[in-house]
Amino acid sequence: MSAAPFSTRFRVRYAEIDGQKVVFNSRYLEYADVAVTEFWEWTGIAAALGTAWSETEFHVRHTAIDYLKPFVLGDTVEAAVRIARIGTSSLTQTFELRHATTGVLHTRIEMVVVNVHLPTGQPVPLAGDVRAFLETLVG
Repeated sequence: MSAAPFSTRFRVRYAEIDGQKVVFNSRYLEYADVAVTEFWEWTGIAAALGTAWSETEFHVRHTAIDYLKPFVLGDTVEAAVRIARIGTSSLTQTFELRHATTGVLHTRIEMVVVNVHLPTGQPVPLAGDVRAFLETLVG
């Protein structure tokens, strides 16, 4: 993955580690969720598009995680986020979780999310203005 234009940092907390004193596997998806929430705020998409964005609802369709090295209590995680691909109704997002001090890559995550119509749960195409904004973020 090329250098992402956005990253955020947070520390590993005691509640996130297991009996082996490393971060629980499931927490890495929570880290991706924290990072992408910050990413969307950083983009300014909500202010730029208003209801067109607030009415866009993504559900996770597929996730692939490559665990390279565990994080431990007290580590500072630097989570980089980028949009790798835009489909008709989907986005492929990639995450790199690095040790903030050493720069060592610990985890790669690829996540496909699909825009859905909430009452039916069925995929719907991205609105034109949403797509146009998202295209400026692909990298």
